[in-house]
Amino acid sequence: MPTNSRSTKSTRKASKKASKKASKKVAKKAAKKVAKKVAKKVAKKTARRPQGSRKTAVQVSAESRREMIAKAAYYRAEKRNFQDGDPVADWLSCEKEVDGLLSRAAR
Repeated sequence: MPTNSRSTKSTRKASKKASKKASKKVAKKAAKKVAKKVAKKVAKKTARRPQGSRKTAVQVSAESRREMIAKAAYYRAEKRNFQDGDPVADWLSCEKEVDGLLSRAAR
């Protein structure tokens, strides 16, 4: 009995697509969870920092800044196909990158 290579290919393709979709969903959830934790830590650190020590930067709401960082971290993870990465490390590096861009925009 000959095997139908078309149905096998389409099954593999559908399975691959479903797997990719599921991994994106998991990554989004992880990014949101990490974002909440990091936002709390950042809020605590900024609350303790004296007003004079802050650099002048573009005025962006905390929510907008968090969204920028979350999107950057998501795209960084997506670029490596959500494999072999640390969401916290992605978040922290994207946080530095976004803050750098915002401070440069203020100049």
